[in-house]
Amino acid sequence: MDTSVAPKNLRDHLLARGRQVVQLHDVAQLTGLPPKAAADAMTRLRRAGLFFAPAPGLYVAIPPQYLTWGAVPAVDFVDPTMAKLGRGYYVALLSAAELHGAAHQRPQLFQVMVDRALKDRDFGRVRLRFYTNSRLAQVPTTSRNTATGHIRLSTPEATALDMAARPNDAGGLSNVATVVGELAQDGRLHGPALASAAAFYPQAVARRLGWLLDRITEHADTSALSAALAETVREGAPRRPVDLLDPSGRRRGPADLRWGVVVNTDVEPDL
Repeated sequence: MDTSVAPKNLRDHLLARGRQVVQLHDVAQLTGLPPKAAADAMTRLRRAGLFFAPAPGLYVAIPPQYLTWGAVPAVDFVDPTMAKLGRGYYVALLSAAELHGAAHQRPQLFQVMVDRALKDRDFGRVRLRFYTNSRLAQVPTTSRNTATGHIRLSTPEATALDMAARPNDAGGLSNVATVVGELAQDGRLHGPALASAAAFYPQAVARRLGWLLDRITEHADTSALSAALAETVREGAPRRPVDLLDPSGRRRGPADLRWGVVVNTDVEPDL
């Protein structure tokens, strides 16, 4: 490996070789500097806007087209960042929906589910928001290639369930219905996979999503999805509705006996 790169040339050296993410020991090896001097050099390069550090000792080169951002798109650094921090993760909620092709409104935040609490982080224009899921390892995920490697994200079915579980973090129930409808219209959701994923979520989440699927049936053929999900909730259905459609809403409303939910809010999908 070339160990004679001047720090001022380090960014261009890395980018010319298709490399964007380095750790401190990589910097020391490339530049021939001792660790302390290498760290000082990276501090100067960060101040110059050529690199940013999403985790201690981890540096990301900023290509010219992203200099005004002060960072690069989150998909290009979230995986090595989570590895450096020792966190299990997957891209979730509206960010996962966008990657699956359903982005009614481009999310302003990059949403990441983690196995243990992690503080939100902002890097220039890029705003990372973290949500904790103690059963993260059980949630179905898939891998997606990026410009610098890969990321892990929830499957379309798990994405729909996550949004139903956290509607306030997904733009509200009307927006959840819209995004789920887009996933259904594009054929991204599959009944058996949805039923399988629902086993790792509370019954209230499956019931809420089932109600939303029925709500959008005039815009997308969700009958097979609803039927598959109904099988997972039928045995545990209460005698009377006890789960709230809007978990943060009022506790009263019409009862939906099919899904066992109290319809305590209006849902208006934009499809």
